[in-house]
Amino acid sequence: MKIFKWLYFIQARILQMFNKHDRAIELFNQALREDPAFVLALNCKAHLYALLNWMSLAEDCFKESLRIVPNDAVTCFNLGYVFQAERKFEKAIAVFQTAVTISSRLDRAWFGMGLCYAELGRHDDAARSLEKAAEIQPLSPYPLYHLGMAYFTLGHREKVDGVIAKLKGFDPKVTRRLIEDTTSPEVR
Repeated sequence: MKIFKWLYFIQARILQMFNKHDRAIELFNQALREDPAFVLALNCKAHLYALLNWMSLAEDCFKESLRIVPNDAVTCFNLGYVFQAERKFEKAIAVFQTAVTISSRLDRAWFGMGLCYAELGRHDDAARSLEKAAEIQPLSPYPLYHLGMAYFTLGHREKVDGVIAKLKGFDPKVTRRLIEDTTSPEVR
């Protein structure tokens, strides 16, 4: 009976809050036996796997979830995050691009894409993605910090200074870090 899937699911979430991960996974599996297309249980189980750093299992769950609901931007982002954690940057970028195609305002997908591009040494692409993330979330210091670093790597000092000016208005700690990280040791 499909009503029991919710009982298993709720119990699993409660156990997850108390770090009873093995039992929570068992109950998520039981909910999925009741309803194999129960995407919420699949995604929660995938998040738990990622938390436990069992990335290949998380990847499998997110892929299955996308098989059931192909156009879910958040699940695409989550799969991209797993690929990023596994250092599969090209795969992560592809999935993040799918996420922003579905939902262009998903700032965390733009941010993740920017970080992946930076890891691959594609700093122009990183800057474009991070600019979009910073545009969507103008008061989040982390896209701005990484954007400043991309500009620094590209040799765009005036753009780095612009990012520093924006950051000064709301996050002195990250501002200081960006200044330190973009100042040559000879200048300090």
